[in-house]
Amino acid sequence: MKTRAWPAVIVAGIVLTGLTAAHAAERSAVAVSVQEFKFAPPVLTVPAGTTVTWTNHDEETHTVTSATGAFASAGLGHEEGFSEIFTRPGRYEYFCALHPHMKATVIVR
Repeated sequence: MKTRAWPAVIVAGIVLTGLTAAHAAERSAVAVSVQEFKFAPPVLTVPAGTTVTWTNHDEETHTVTSATGAFASAGLGHEEGFSEIFTRPGRYEYFCALHPHMKATVIVR
């Protein structure tokens, strides 16, 4: 009887490993450029689970600040970055707290 239990445990381990690998493969990463006092692209649509990374290419310091307080970076100097993982569908508007005219949106589906 113990012999029958082992194959079931091994099979379950293989299935779980396969699910974990498949779940990890669904995740993606997207880059947003902060340059010339703009976020590019200004509107970004991504699937849930995506990591968005902003990189400041300006000489001026900028922030990435959610309009609702969902996320916020510290001041980003030249070539510094900030990342956020978007797990829930929705519309996430954000701006630079130092230059409020800089606005953009992440749409998560």
